[in-house]
Amino acid sequence: MENNIQKISKFGLDEVKLSENIYQRGVDDKGFGRIRSKGDGALFGGFNTANMKSKLNVPKNRALADFLPTVTITAKNLATEITNHNVKQKNLQGETNITHEHIENNSSVRGLLVERGIKPENLPASEDIKKLERKTNRLPQENEPPKLKAKKND
Repeated sequence: MENNIQKISKFGLDEVKLSENIYQRGVDDKGFGRIRSKGDGALFGGFNTANMKSKLNVPKNRALADFLPTVTITAKNLATEITNHNVKQKNLQGETNITHEHIENNSSVRGLLVERGIKPENLPASEDIKKLERKTNRLPQENEPPKLKAKKND
């Protein structure tokens, strides 16, 4: 449970780094969304973000990543990290060049997963990360004694 929450948090931070990087290279908010969706299409065997949200019954106002299993979050994170690195390293500019890079990286990560018998588009949805966070916040922390309810005096 905690592992998936940490993966989602890291993925979110990496996406922020990528968005900051590509905004400086001529890509706006809508372009960033198109880049991410096309990357998802490459990772999910042709299913873009909207297709996967529909397939996994993810509410339209929620992030797909909030419902993905850990292996898929890790795969998306790896592709995002590679894209971020290569955008800087190759000094890529504009939506077209960055989209091509992101698609290639997601395709490469997909290739590895498929080679190991994992098709991300066929994995079931995980429990909603927001529900997991609420459950985790209610659990006693490590080395913390359980909270006892005070007795009422009669």
